[in-house]
Amino acid sequence: MDTTRPFKVLGIQQVAIGGTSKDRLRTLWVDLFGLQVTGHFVSERENVDEDICAIGQGAHTVEVDLMQPLDPDKKPAVHATPLNHIGLWIDDLPAAVQWLSAKGLRFAPGGIRKGAAGHDICFVHPKGSDELPVGGEGVLIELVQAPSEVVAALS
Repeated sequence: MDTTRPFKVLGIQQVAIGGTSKDRLRTLWVDLFGLQVTGHFVSERENVDEDICAIGQGAHTVEVDLMQPLDPDKKPAVHATPLNHIGLWIDDLPAAVQWLSAKGLRFAPGGIRKGAAGHDICFVHPKGSDELPVGGEGVLIELVQAPSEVVAALS
């Protein structure tokens, strides 16, 4: 086992669920399950209109994103896979990206950028390539820079 990893995965930051209608997703997750809507995010670049919800409190809060595409015929197709992606809290995102890239991990285009909830994020591509052979094995994985209070609580 490689013990030189310069970062730590602290926990699950989010689960993103896609569908053709946020209204139908809200019926289940907000009306029936009782999750609170804590924000909204719309991005043409990401082809998404999403409601940001939450389960839990403090450092143990898990974000649940309810997503529908702005245009169902464009990519990314946030509705094509109902469980769109899973987000992981990372204690040092730039160090993680640098180290993982050197290990052959393929990242999705876009690099580190601000995500819907305001944290720096990047995505691990669901598939490896000839050049970068390691991917998410069919799962899109979002790496999320944990804020200092989450790092302290979960370390």
